[in-house]
Amino acid sequence: MSKRDELIAKYADDLKTKCGMTPDMDLLTKVTIGCGPTIYNADSSTVAGSDSAELETVKNNFLVKKLGLADGPQLMDALNAVIDTYGRSERNKYRAVVYYMLVKHFNKESVYG
Repeated sequence: MSKRDELIAKYADDLKTKCGMTPDMDLLTKVTIGCGPTIYNADSSTVAGSDSAELETVKNNFLVKKLGLADGPQLMDALNAVIDTYGRSERNKYRAVVYYMLVKHFNKESVYG
């Protein structure tokens, strides 16, 4: 099993146990690959849910640039809802899991089609 496959399995487990979701493994794999090398770095592989600058970066670089959504308050509302679903007290909020939930929230699976 490759390192990436191990991480995808870990992300799927987080989605099931911490978020109460049954992951679409094909989509989760594509989102994880889309994250690139950031998933292998301890700092960049997670999202700091309490850091407003980090959330702003996720909004601008992922929601607006990658998913092609129009900027507006609904983006930050969705991001905060995803962080709440993951659990604000959860120390490791994996970037791939947060991105996966955002893709599902906005029905943007076609971006990874």
